[in-house]
Amino acid sequence: MSLPPAPITSLQNPHVKRLVRLRNRRERDREGVILIEGARELARAAAAGLVPQTLYTCPPLYSPEAHEVESGLPGPRQPLSRDAFEKVSGRENPDGLLAVVPAPAPRLPDPAGDALLVVLHGLEKPGNIGAILRTADAVGASGVLVLGRGADVYSPGVIRASQGSVFSVPVAALGEEEALAYLAGHQFTRVACTPDAPREYWDAPLTGRVALVLGAEHAGLPPEWRTSDLSVRIPMHGEADSLNVATAAALVLYETLRQRR
Repeated sequence: MSLPPAPITSLQNPHVKRLVRLRNRRERDREGVILIEGARELARAAAAGLVPQTLYTCPPLYSPEAHEVESGLPGPRQPLSRDAFEKVSGRENPDGLLAVVPAPAPRLPDPAGDALLVVLHGLEKPGNIGAILRTADAVGASGVLVLGRGADVYSPGVIRASQGSVFSVPVAALGEEEALAYLAGHQFTRVACTPDAPREYWDAPLTGRVALVLGAEHAGLPPEWRTSDLSVRIPMHGEADSLNVATAAALVLYETLRQRR
């Protein structure tokens, strides 16, 4: 029986240098991999069938959840010292688990029945994309389509903000024409969420096969998406003229769930 590898202690070790490089999207794309950090996120990735190329561990940093999750994860292990793990971690309080995983193939939803999709146009902030993925997962959405070159749906920031829901919900980054063709081909009603819509979201019919379309807060939706089959707004009674897009998505998604209950 072979002994487990010794912990890496040098910050100049090739493993450590590679993990630091992989924080950069260009490097991840070049290698065809993603970084997944954290026990919860790795558990959800494993449940989706993703197998790490290498699982980097630091038992002195383990949380109680990390102890439990690590024992059930597939793939080879490479221990790191505390200093080395903190060097490669993207978190202030890491829990001692980080994996390099082959990048998942885009998963276009296969809509059945009264499917519910979320379409994100031009969103780039990982926190917003991740939070919307969590809400989409919570309401049982069939999938999320992300439009725009700036979005990196498997960035460490999105994975963390989604708490691993990016692996639970079918998600695909598409071009605009491809997305429009997909929605039309599957007979979705496009519902644009925009401040100048004539109808408040709770008065709109959100049952059936629906795709909720949300744009970035600073730019909103372009004309070809604002002129959807239906447009809705969230009423604003104070001085603020817009809501955080993740908050707006949560409101409309849960109204959609209420109407479908």
